Parts: sequence; structure tokens; C-alpha cells
Amino acid sequence: MSHHKEFLGEKEKIDNLYSKGYRITAVNETLSGAFVEFSRITEEKELETEELQLLNPDTRIYFSTLIHKQQKAQ
Repeated sequence: MSHHKEFLGEKEKIDNLYSKGYRITAVNETLSGAFVEFSRITEEKELETEELQLLNPDTRIYFSTLIHKQQKAQ
């Protein structure tokens, strides 16, 4: 897979979670990529979490930008 197609696929996964109300709550960087945890509170007041392993460096820049926007919004 090309570098750009990999980025677009990972970005789409992140954007999909954001559109469902998830926000980034934790990041663990390893040699195997970044493991990014997303969380949201459901209408039933339950906590739901999802985790993505992101390998593409451009995707790491993208989610870093989202984290920065989240922090500014608080």
C-alpha cells in the first residue's frame, strides 16, 4: 500500500470515530506505532472506548493536531 493511501485509511478511521462522538483520551507511542485510545459517553451514561494502532507518520501528525484542538476547546 502506498504511503498516502495508508494515511488516508488511518485518517478515515479517526474521522469516523470523531463523527460518532469519540475523543482522544490516551496515546501510547511504541516502536510498533502509536496506540491511540478514543472514548465517549453514550446516551445511557456508559463509557465506550476504541483503540487504533496507527503506523503512518502523517497520521501521527494529524491526531496530534486533533489533540491540540481538543485541549484548546476545554
